[in-house]
This record gives sequence, C-alpha cells and structure tokens, in this order.
Amino acid sequence: MTYVPADDRYEHMRYRRSGRSGLQLPGVSLGLWQNFGYDRPLDTVRAIVRRAFDLGITHFDLANNYGPPYGSAEENFGRLLQQDLAPFRDELIISSKAGYDMWPGPYGEWGSRKYLLASLDQSLGRIGLDYVDIFYSHRFDPDTPLEETMGALDTAVRQGKALYVGISSYSAAKTREAYAILHELGTPFVIHQPSYSMLNRWIEPELLDTLGELGIGCIVFSPLAQGMLTDKYLDGIPEGSRASRHGPLSPDLINEQSLAKIRALNEIASRRSQTLAQLALAWTLRDPRVTSTLIGASSVEQLEANVAALDKLDFSEDELAEIDQYATEANINIWAASSKP
Repeated sequence: MTYVPADDRYEHMRYRRSGRSGLQLPGVSLGLWQNFGYDRPLDTVRAIVRRAFDLGITHFDLANNYGPPYGSAEENFGRLLQQDLAPFRDELIISSKAGYDMWPGPYGEWGSRKYLLASLDQSLGRIGLDYVDIFYSHRFDPDTPLEETMGALDTAVRQGKALYVGISSYSAAKTREAYAILHELGTPFVIHQPSYSMLNRWIEPELLDTLGELGIGCIVFSPLAQGMLTDKYLDGIPEGSRASRHGPLSPDLINEQSLAKIRALNEIASRRSQTLAQLALAWTLRDPRVTSTLIGASSVEQLEANVAALDKLDFSEDELAEIDQYATEANINIWAASSKP
C-alpha cells in the first residue's frame, strides 16, 4: 500500500535553527543507532519511520556502523526511502557519520581522508542517495592532523556528496580548531553532536558557550542516558533490558546511588504530568543553543510518547533548581575519550 504522510505533519512539530545557519531541525530527531538493523523486523522499522515523518520528524540520523550488523541500519533506511519516502526527499534531512571501526585494517576507522571519503561513498551506496544532508566526523582522531580530517569533510561538500558537515564528541578546544579550518575553506560547518543528559552534563562548562559564540548548532545524543532516564530501571535491572546484556550500558551503573537520583527525578516528572523520559528530553531542550535532541525508538508507541515531550518544554526556576540536585554526573559518558582537550 502506497504511503501517504499526514497532511498536518508540520503543524505541531517545533523546529529550531542550527546555530546561525539556514538549516532548521525538528526539536526531536530520530536516531537509528539501535533498533533499526537486521535484528529487527523491517515492518517494525517501517512503522516507526513512517510515524516519525507523520509527526513532523524530518531528520533521520545514521552512521556507517549502525546496525547490527554494521551498515544494516543504512541499508534498511535506504529500503524505506525507496519504498516510502523518495517523493519527500527534499523535505528530509538525512545524516551519516564515519569515525568508528567499520572494516579491518588501518583504513577502517578514525579520521583519515582515506577512511572518511571511502566510508561516505559506501554509506551513499547503502542508502541509495547521491548526497547526505549532513556528514560528520564521528570522533576526534588524535593521530591524524585535524587539517586532514576537516579537509576530507570539505571535499565531501565540494564533490556534492554532502550539503553540510558536522563533528561529534569533539572538545570545545578542538571544535574551535575545526571551525577555524572549515571557516577558512568556506565549508558549511553547522552542527556538533555530543552526548548529553541529566546524568552526563559535560557540555555545559565550555562546549555550549563555544557553539553559541561560533554560531554552530548542537544536536544531543543519548539524552535518556541509554535508557537510565526512563521508568525501565526504577526498580532495578529488568531481564532483557540493555543494562542486562553487558553492552555499552554497564549493569554496574544501575546502583543505589544512581537509582536514588532516577527515582527523585521521576517524582519531579510526575508532578509535571510527564514521564521521566519526557522530562529528560524536555530538559535537554531548555537551552536555546540545543537545536535538537536525538531519540531512538523500538516501537511506534515509544516514539509517540517521546515526541510528546515537546508539549511541555517550559520549566520554572524552582523546578530547574530541584532538578539540579539530582541531575549530576553518573560516570556514563563512554565517549569521553574523544572529547579530551
């Protein structure tokens, strides 16, 4: 059956400008890091992506190694683009990244020109596109000159394979260096993608000020702390949850100290007539320098519940002060190495 998107898809979504660029993103964007690979039925993936667009989510965020297996999220999204979304390509912002391990050998990760441009070509092939809207350096490479990494992003734009470029998990100092290189090249550097949540606030001391000063947008990932900021862990670690599988979210992080914070934040959410997840998402958007917050979804219902966070973005000073008592570091930033000065 031919997909026909909702007529009112732009009436309720809130859009924000990415820094001082012309690019606008929805307040909530859909990240395909998890739940969109070959381990999920394509019909489930299709239902989530269709509903996201119906809700006004125009930005779909990918990377070369999203899956599992690596590359399968891009391939699945490419199928859905061809079958459902191709007529609406000019309404979409599709991004991809390269930086983490993708294939064996010294040219299969990090930030060399060889890796970045080869990876972008492969991503375009998997998605079935001539260009992506945003191409990111997924992490800072301490062993490759930054001029080379940023030069590869510039080449991607000049070849017509990306409209804009961005970086992910770079420190404030390295962001300034990247900006200076790209600005001299005349490359449209419009966005930074850092991890950020109530339990991971590393961007506040310096990075947000840097982005605001330079006019670069900010799209935050892992705003729910890989699920910690949901009702899933209020009573401990349930069987089958992400923390139970010994993946990126270590079960050691779900301890009595973190549970006390999560339960207190859940009480605040309840008083605001929100779920904990909705509170956490809304909180990341309280700062106007944050352009968008990236969510994942394993079902249409979860997607709809998370997008509903946009219905209540206002916070009183008292609410923010109370949240600050419990929204403290929980040692969950597994991307910290990339953002060292």
